[in-house]
Amino acid sequence: MTTLRWALADGWTVARRDLIHWRNQPMTVVFGIAFPIMITLAFGYLFGGAVRVPPGAGYFDFLMPGMYGMTMLFGLSATMVAVSADAAKGVTDRFRSLPMAPSAVLIGRAVADLLHSALVLAGLLACGLAVGWRPASAGGALGAVGLLLLLRFSLLWAGMYLGLVAREPGAAVAVQTLEFPVGFLSNAFVAPGTMPGWLGTIAEWNPLSSTVAAARQLFGNPGWGGDSWVAQHPVLMAVAWPVAITAVFFVLSVRRYRLLDR
Repeated sequence: MTTLRWALADGWTVARRDLIHWRNQPMTVVFGIAFPIMITLAFGYLFGGAVRVPPGAGYFDFLMPGMYGMTMLFGLSATMVAVSADAAKGVTDRFRSLPMAPSAVLIGRAVADLLHSALVLAGLLACGLAVGWRPASAGGALGAVGLLLLLRFSLLWAGMYLGLVAREPGAAVAVQTLEFPVGFLSNAFVAPGTMPGWLGTIAEWNPLSSTVAAARQLFGNPGWGGDSWVAQHPVLMAVAWPVAITAVFFVLSVRRYRLLDR
């Protein structure tokens, strides 16, 4: 328990460092909130009339859960950039020279980025309410938000591992390029059933698809069904996928952090 308390206390110290940076550079936070809102409005008002949605559904009712999920995915490269920038500037090496828990730097980054993601998601939820989107119940909405943040938490660890491996902020461009294909290869905007068979199967098993489908179900918003097992159990898979991703990349991230410069 002493080791755990030590790691958590050191982790919160590192998280406060990132929060102070955001306080001193508020435009970073403002842009992080504004960007997904601009993308949402562009999709809703420019493409809404051309996209087929489930019968009887309004486009924003269908779109918003997909955008919430995409926003959680987009945070992966942001975490990678922050971690690789700290490594390139020598900040990570200075942390490693201090008498602190090895996992504290990663835990602190995870806490700070999750708080930032919650703020970004809150801004996008407010945008959804402003354009007419409504959840069916408060309890379901809280459950959906919890699953969205759970996905983001798991992707935090993937981003941290990639940042520690790359150690160069420029490498994040490749990850940012891949975020859009991974996001579009899901049920966020179109039904996997309209894709070629093999591609639709990949889309259904995309972790983002499970979270978006579960969010639509809990929000009470329309979505695309499916006959596959994964499509029939979206809430279960929206928990299982992030837990598995976190378990894998947490271990890899801590191991990579300990092996830096060896």
